[in-house]
Amino acid sequence: MYRRITLKISGMHCASCEKIIQGNLEDIGVRVIGIDAKTGMGEIEADASIPDERILQLLEDATYKSEIVASTAQPADPGAGHEDSPPQSQVDEASGQISVEKKIVAPDARFKMRLESTLEAEGKFTSEGDAPAFKGKMTQKRKGEFEIPDGKENVDSFIDSILRSAKFSQLFQTLPGEASLGAGAGAERQAASAPVAADAEQSKGEQRTDLVIGGMHCASCANIIARGLKKVPGVKTAQVNFAAQKASVTFDAGVARIENLIAAVKKAGYEADVYDPKNTEADRQRREREIKKYFTKFLWSLGLSLPMLYFMLLDFFVLPGRALSLPFIGIISLILTAPIQFIIGSGFYKGAWSSLRMKMFNMDSLIAIGTSTAFFYSLWRFLDYAIRNQSVVGLGGAKIPDLYFETAAFLITFVILGKWLEAKAKGKTSDAIKKLMGLQPKTARVIRGGQEADINIEDVVVGDVIVVRPGEKIPVDGAVVKGSSSVDESMLTGESIPVEKNAGDVVIGATVNKHGSFEFKASKVGSETALAQIIRLIEEAQNSRAPIQNFADRVSAWFVPLVLVIAALTFIVWFFVLGASLAFSLMAFTAVIVIACPCALGLATPTAIMVGTGKGAEYGVLIKGGEPLEAACKVNAVVFDKTGTLTKGKPEVTEIIAFGSHDEDDVLAYAASLEKLSEHPLAEAIVRYAEEEAAGLVEVRQFQAIPGHGVKGEIGGENYYLGNRKLIRDKAGLSLEAAERKIRRLEEAGKTVMALASQKELVGLIAVADTLKDTSVEAVRALEKKGLKIYMITGDNRRTAEAIGKMVGITNILADVLPEDKANEVKKLQDSGLKVAMVGDGINDAPALAQANLGIAMGSGTDVAMETGGIVIMKSDLKDVLTAIDLSRETMGKIKVNLFFALFYNVIGIPIAARVFAAIGLVLRPELAGLAMALSSVSVVTNSLLLRRFKPGKRNYLSIVAPIIMAAAFTLLFIQFGRISSSQMGD
Repeated sequence: MYRRITLKISGMHCASCEKIIQGNLEDIGVRVIGIDAKTGMGEIEADASIPDERILQLLEDATYKSEIVASTAQPADPGAGHEDSPPQSQVDEASGQISVEKKIVAPDARFKMRLESTLEAEGKFTSEGDAPAFKGKMTQKRKGEFEIPDGKENVDSFIDSILRSAKFSQLFQTLPGEASLGAGAGAERQAASAPVAADAEQSKGEQRTDLVIGGMHCASCANIIARGLKKVPGVKTAQVNFAAQKASVTFDAGVARIENLIAAVKKAGYEADVYDPKNTEADRQRREREIKKYFTKFLWSLGLSLPMLYFMLLDFFVLPGRALSLPFIGIISLILTAPIQFIIGSGFYKGAWSSLRMKMFNMDSLIAIGTSTAFFYSLWRFLDYAIRNQSVVGLGGAKIPDLYFETAAFLITFVILGKWLEAKAKGKTSDAIKKLMGLQPKTARVIRGGQEADINIEDVVVGDVIVVRPGEKIPVDGAVVKGSSSVDESMLTGESIPVEKNAGDVVIGATVNKHGSFEFKASKVGSETALAQIIRLIEEAQNSRAPIQNFADRVSAWFVPLVLVIAALTFIVWFFVLGASLAFSLMAFTAVIVIACPCALGLATPTAIMVGTGKGAEYGVLIKGGEPLEAACKVNAVVFDKTGTLTKGKPEVTEIIAFGSHDEDDVLAYAASLEKLSEHPLAEAIVRYAEEEAAGLVEVRQFQAIPGHGVKGEIGGENYYLGNRKLIRDKAGLSLEAAERKIRRLEEAGKTVMALASQKELVGLIAVADTLKDTSVEAVRALEKKGLKIYMITGDNRRTAEAIGKMVGITNILADVLPEDKANEVKKLQDSGLKVAMVGDGINDAPALAQANLGIAMGSGTDVAMETGGIVIMKSDLKDVLTAIDLSRETMGKIKVNLFFALFYNVIGIPIAARVFAAIGLVLRPELAGLAMALSSVSVVTNSLLLRRFKPGKRNYLSIVAPIIMAAAFTLLFIQFGRISSSQMGD
């Protein structure tokens, strides 16, 4: 027997809450049909052996209140009777071994073996020192599927080897060699072309994974990897971030596997591994290895190239050893350049070959073609001279003419120098995440078996009781069960004043305990803690794409082929049309190829987003990606929800007026009794005031909430109504004309007035006021100075709304708006041509946040994963709305400047490299073209890093001036490079 249970769950805010509840329920064997944070309802199926109390207690331990609304008994297990269900394995209780069923069939095609194990344990388990660790019954199910390759003649032997493998042991949590074969159907033949999926319940459906990518050099590399990933069957979306060196892939897990994704990346010629956000050390080491790799290559390349610098200077200066060196320049340059070209520069050839296999071109293609042109032309000239003159050294004390080995050598050296500088700069873009990760303590002091023990933070589980002493960081999220203290929560809320914590209060991981000691029960651990959610949001934002990046992608898609065409035309015009020498024409061809690199174009958008979103997190502004970042720049109107956004969201009862034979105590008692069953903020204020005044509550029957209007209930056999004018007029059928003057006076003071009435008479009035936040007026004024139109939206009547609007300085009032109509009001503003940002708490105004061009959700420090809102304000400070808009505008400004730089360098660089201005003495040698290209990427990253100087409310003058200086400097640098090259050209 099993039961279908309907739950009412309070305290859920977002999809993460749904996942927490689902995971906890599934851990005790409950089948979750659906959990909905918006409706606060859940539908589950549970075996009759699992008592209701256990389910409710489990949710309470996870800090969610719940109650069972309905429970229906069902005759059989819901999973029974399905033809496609895998066979149930058995557990040998005596030995603890898992018995797996199998069926042998002809091994002439591909097979799959589906396995399911059920592990049951009952009794008492002890830890070291015979301390009790567990007492009761535990059930755990594991499922898996293995593919049997073609041509396996001894299927029994092959299955046995699987059962004894380490991976099988990890999956089913057995010791290697303990699993044994049983009887029955467990392996079945499958067509060789059909995909072998993992367990249907766990693996089918849409999944998302992040991969760490190695070996990318430019935006074209990212495009190649994205194209390769999209070719994998089952992949729905694939985004590759060149700056972050990561890929985000959404795929159908019933068709594709992570192994398929990694294989696709490797097939494209790059390295890939699953990104583990917990393993911060591995990410740091990966960055350091990349920086060290480029630096080591640069030192070797520079060391081999420096002698050739001496050879180049001999053309301009009389240096010691000149006469002795000249004949040997060719052979020495060849010997020095060969390892640079084919060992240090081998990565460029590998990348070029991989892109060619994908029918694309990338930066590696350009570098490989350019350096190969210089090297092999020089090698041909060297061999031709050696064969004709029977000598590998220059005759008559002269050097061998027309050799450009130094061009290939210095070109590779300068490109690697640029990559080293770029890698160092890119490492700084993720500083914000590194700082946040550094807040997480490494260990926790837990009480297990009555004893305290320090364990790694990764080993803490939900339900652990953790001891926190003065000065220590709180390891994970939870609720205090013993003791009291004050906690510094400034890292989340921005408030420097410590918050008092007593039994039952929530504590947040990574906040700092000040004075007292206390114990708390862990409710959220690992990736579910508030800090982990913040880090996850920032990582997702940094890996996201802004719509403007589509422009960069379109340009980079045709950029490399276009450059190859320009380079070919340059060679044709100079050699065939203008009659220049072969050497001159080839060097022009090479210079065009190496100066026009898409690196700067690929770095323009992601580096700015990474720095901007990270900087926002430092100030408590979580920007959820490139799209809201770009939307914030276009906003010209801001709509504020009143309650909890402009106001503190903690209304208080200010007046109670009684009518007829009733007194104020009667009004308060009846009103609080009705509102006790409501979840509206005003209801909480009335109930709280009644408790403070010790008002005697009465029994209410047939309670009904009427959204946007009030509540209704039966008291003493008579219907009572508490709410606004419309409720009293339409439901109770009474006129408020006698009380209108009192109501108007209260409303003009900015108070919300609720009338209490029976169907016979008006009983009384209750006035509730919610005070403005300290920063509301300042924030509204600052936003208006930015040229933004400000609106306030509220369910209050117009008189009350206008009074509050006057206090805060807002003249555009949207009053008498029901929660479900807020989205429609936002749409009306959009239809009038406004780009609207909606600011709210993300609860009853979630549809409006979703409708707006930009949704800004005011969090409470812990609600950072709320689904609504492209931007989350963690501190609930309205000045941070201005910070979010300012930071977004500055970040988008950086992106546009970066894109300008990337195109600007190519616009002025390609003509000089093509020697269009040779007549006025401006040409560009390939090695200097390579240096210019490398510096262009570094300048784009440096420009993005200027965002680190952003401060709310202050102008970042360096960020404004620096791009102008860089543009001027690089223009002069190109000209100077051209003059140097011109002085070195002999043709």
